[in-house]
Amino acid sequence: MSDYVLDYSENIEVNGDVQNIRVRAAKKGLPVVLFLHGGPGVCDRHNVLRYHSDLAEKFTLVCWDQRGSGKSYRPDIKKSVPKVSDYVDDVIFLAEYLAGKFGVRSVAAVGHSWGSIIGVLAVSARPDLFWAYVGEGQFVDGDRNEEGSYLFCLEEARKRGDKKALAALEKGAPVDGVYPDNKSMMTQRDCLSRYGGAIYGGKQGLVKGLLMPLLRTKEYTLGDIVKYAQGATYLTDVMWSDVVAQRLSGIRRLDVPVIITQGRHDYNTPSAIAREWFDALEAPAKKWIWFENSAHSPDIEEPEKWSATLSAELSEVLASEK
Repeated sequence: MSDYVLDYSENIEVNGDVQNIRVRAAKKGLPVVLFLHGGPGVCDRHNVLRYHSDLAEKFTLVCWDQRGSGKSYRPDIKKSVPKVSDYVDDVIFLAEYLAGKFGVRSVAAVGHSWGSIIGVLAVSARPDLFWAYVGEGQFVDGDRNEEGSYLFCLEEARKRGDKKALAALEKGAPVDGVYPDNKSMMTQRDCLSRYGGAIYGGKQGLVKGLLMPLLRTKEYTLGDIVKYAQGATYLTDVMWSDVVAQRLSGIRRLDVPVIITQGRHDYNTPSAIAREWFDALEAPAKKWIWFENSAHSPDIEEPEKWSATLSAELSEVLASEK
């Protein structure tokens, strides 16, 4: 029997598309925190609920499988090519829906990687719907991010004498953030994982690192995992040029408190680029927090510290508003 008063998943219609959300809270009436997963298509409710359910004592946690992702995957997603703007519209719709459902004025958005793109864009467009923005693996400019990530892998391959990877990488450099083909991109991401630029100290390749946590969780059935893979593969393939065309450096102000939880060793969305954007950003309040033993995902690399940090920082934002 669940110890949570709210502990369920449900399908809702979001801008004409049926999508699934997962809710957990110790009691009713808590401030709402919406998690925006990475990818596109790489859902993370299993990690949020595994590592961060302690946050449900203070907040209503909402994990959302985005359009065409995980439990929200439908084959008809392949009848069109979704745009980044579609997901931003979905975030805004969902923020309005959750505010109404839970009787609150606004929600906090926690964006990881790809989720940080749609999070920043949604908050920039509709700050009235959000009481805080938290970034993790913060994306800034697609072309610069990919160049930095690729060069990290190239340098590491040379240092390690990884001749097979080096040969493949040299054939597949990105141009304006776009790789020559999907194989080149997957080679780069696999090297990023094995060299510790995605998970610090991690040695697993891309597929194994994503698949094993999914197989261990009860949040997704085997059928869900198949849909997860279909959605993630399709969305990454067809949306990538739109994703890396995003330039968040053009957003110089967010009218909500901003908290960035960044891994010191992140070379997926290189931390130096994220820090440069953050330093130039204007916001009512802002805080940058380093995670020294993490790369792209402090929430699973240093989960206890990340939970404690999120709890403390969001509580401070709420206290300052009273």
